[in-house]
Amino acid sequence: MVLLPNTIKPNKKAKKSSKRKGRGNASGAGNFSGRGMAGQRSRSGGKSGLKLRGFKQLLKSTPKLRGFKSLKDKPAEILVSALEKNYKEGETVNLDSLKSKGLISKNEKAAKILLKGEIKKKLVVEGLKTTKGAKEAIEKAGGEIK
Repeated sequence: MVLLPNTIKPNKKAKKSSKRKGRGNASGAGNFSGRGMAGQRSRSGGKSGLKLRGFKQLLKSTPKLRGFKSLKDKPAEILVSALEKNYKEGETVNLDSLKSKGLISKNEKAAKILLKGEIKKKLVVEGLKTTKGAKEAIEKAGGEIK
């Protein structure tokens, strides 16, 4: 069979017809038609007609939202000790190398090096943000930041 727009059909039993309520007791959905016994919610137009009384008190009790949440992505954080552990002397540290070594996820767009731990290896850091302390530690070990 050729696949053409006029030959495409859904699978059998894929299109289930909706349950028709209120069409007599023999249909299986008669009597109260799934609405329960009596009351406002069982009447037609009753579900949306319920009003919120005392809403002002509820509004007063909710905490006010202050400030805003930035939409900018925060950079992934890498510790100096992780660089010491995963890199060899003289290697280049950049976003791609961090991703390939599994130190950050593949979806990260930026990274920042934080000072925690020690570094004794001479590393070249390219295109990454660093904290003041981390920058000093890398340069003290003989590395450079580009």
